[in-house]
Amino acid sequence: MNSELAVIRIKNLRLRTYIGINDDEIANRQDVIINVKIQYPAEKATVSDNMDDALNYRTITKKIIALVENNQFGLLEKMTSDVLAIASEHPWVCTASVEIDKPHALRFADSVSLELTYQEN
Repeated sequence: MNSELAVIRIKNLRLRTYIGINDDEIANRQDVIINVKIQYPAEKATVSDNMDDALNYRTITKKIIALVENNQFGLLEKMTSDVLAIASEHPWVCTASVEIDKPHALRFADSVSLELTYQEN
């Protein structure tokens, strides 16, 4: 039997959170844009058509929203790492990557982003 890898993409999840180390960043919420990519073996779900055999992207997204909106982060690295931990926590996940954009963080740039990747050993 061939192994089919599913790819879940959560695209452009727009949230507001406290991110940064400057006084105005600590005092005011800022926009962030989150992109998540998760790969897992999907052959069981493709045959059964049963939600219990698939990763639930709604559950994953709700956890990410709660994390980001209810916390304060000094560094983009920390927030990205914490979101990646949620994206990769299910034992079926083979690889996951998270990219978080912080729009208008630099003058003359649309955004600054950071990407981290998890790969099972």
